[in-house]
Amino acid sequence: MESELKTKGSMKEFFGLVRQLKWSKGVTVIALVLALFSTAASLAIPLVTKVLVDSLAEMAFNWQTAVFLFTVFILQAVLGGVSYYLLAFVGETIVADLRGKLWRKVLRLPVPYYDENETGETMSRITQDTTILKQLVSEHLVSFITGIISIIGAVAILLYLDWKMTLIMLISIPVSMAIIFPLGRIMHKIAKATQGEMAKFSGHLGRVLGDIRLVKAYRAEQNEGVKGEKAIHSLFSFGLKEARIQAIISPVMTLVMMSILVVILGYGGAQVSKNVLSPGTLVAIIFLMFQIIFPFAQMAQVFTVFQKAVGATERIQQILRMDSERAEGFAKVPNGGLQFESVSFAYESGKDVLRGISFEAKPGTVTAFVGPSGGGKTTVFSLIERFYLPTEGVISIGGTPISDIALSDWRKRIGYVSQESPLLSGTILDNIAYGLEERPSLEEVRKAAEAANALTFINEMTDGFETLVGERGMKLSGGQRQRIAIARALLHDPEILLLDEATSNLDSGSETHVQEALQRLMEGRTTLIIAHRLSTVIDADQLIFLEAGRITGIGTHEELFETHKLYREFAEGQGLS
Repeated sequence: MESELKTKGSMKEFFGLVRQLKWSKGVTVIALVLALFSTAASLAIPLVTKVLVDSLAEMAFNWQTAVFLFTVFILQAVLGGVSYYLLAFVGETIVADLRGKLWRKVLRLPVPYYDENETGETMSRITQDTTILKQLVSEHLVSFITGIISIIGAVAILLYLDWKMTLIMLISIPVSMAIIFPLGRIMHKIAKATQGEMAKFSGHLGRVLGDIRLVKAYRAEQNEGVKGEKAIHSLFSFGLKEARIQAIISPVMTLVMMSILVVILGYGGAQVSKNVLSPGTLVAIIFLMFQIIFPFAQMAQVFTVFQKAVGATERIQQILRMDSERAEGFAKVPNGGLQFESVSFAYESGKDVLRGISFEAKPGTVTAFVGPSGGGKTTVFSLIERFYLPTEGVISIGGTPISDIALSDWRKRIGYVSQESPLLSGTILDNIAYGLEERPSLEEVRKAAEAANALTFINEMTDGFETLVGERGMKLSGGQRQRIAIARALLHDPEILLLDEATSNLDSGSETHVQEALQRLMEGRTTLIIAHRLSTVIDADQLIFLEAGRITGIGTHEELFETHKLYREFAEGQGLS
């Protein structure tokens, strides 16, 4: 009973999702009308054949009937082809709209979603799950609709020709349904589990292939191979379960249909021998039988694909129903300092990463966060960017909570350069101009690259700004990637600048170039820096010492050196006094 309720709920979700999507009702109506005429033409073929066979039996061949039969064949083929294309067009439109909705939704899901779900699983939802819906709507739905029309029309004509034979044939319907429906419920469970396993496998592939250098560097090919083989074997097992059900459905359906056909042939032959039935009528009945058998066999396949599509719908709806980032806001971004007022935050309930921190970064000043690893420095930056919301306290600018500001307006004011500045696969130009609403001129890009100390090495490359950086920018050195990230930040001209260990992984030569570029980038901006090397932030307007999520000291280098024991140990350990 519970499984039946779940199946009904899933079907309701499926049809509810289809109703939400854009599709041309006019094209659908035209396609269905053409399909109706095409099926009517195909149903006329047995009747014309009846006349032709009876005329041959009477030794009076009718050329007009033969020509008419050929014309009906052509008409049925043309109408069927056009209706198939139009219904396929509607199906592709529906699926394209669904993928668009999913893609827009995924882009606006909050960062915690990506913390909990592997990228490959999300990719599987957008590609594989929507492909299953596409197969149903674009391919099988066409044959299902025309099949229904064909069966209804054929049954109506059969009742007219010989109602007794028709009743014999209709016995097969409840027998077939008694077989299909229980197996369909099992197929739904298997299909849902298969797609879930496929999503996990896609997630594993995305993780491993995304960090293939790490895999190779630590000789983990064998371990990852074993994990992948386990997932492949699991998919293999699900595939066999699905095949076992198909192996029951298809032969049983064929057996039922062929048994009915044999009975009808035997009964019809006896009727012809008694002159109760004409040979042409028997031939017409056999033709009509096939026009019922083939659509019925196709419907068994449609039923299987439909169960898969229902399972896919459940996962798609899970994503579509998730809360997006809160993007709206009514306040303008005011001028003023950035303030944290008793801010606490936890990634997991009861495990605070930040505990009641308060500070102010005044406009045009440099604030540096220092302290032991795991103190919460990077989390502060994530809260400023609104990747997460504080569990307690308020973050504001100029007295206005940043949560009251439209998300796009807020993030437009922020520039971020990290220790592993990410680059997207594409050209240097694409990466420097990334995220801008309007494409900048080449001259603007050149100026930003020059200010970031990147123009020299870009000009030395054969393709200049059109040089491909490779996946994640791996064709460039760390210092080159950093300078492109700085050029990107300069082009965006942010008011607030976040620098997360921006020079920590660079050699001395690259660090000099990057430091010069950072000094230009910081001019006139409110800058917040995370640094482990105190020498890079010794001249900051204020240093904030974070320990285990708490601020244990705020002041200049000199002030903290005198008053903060752990800071003094850090400074002396790095040769500072």
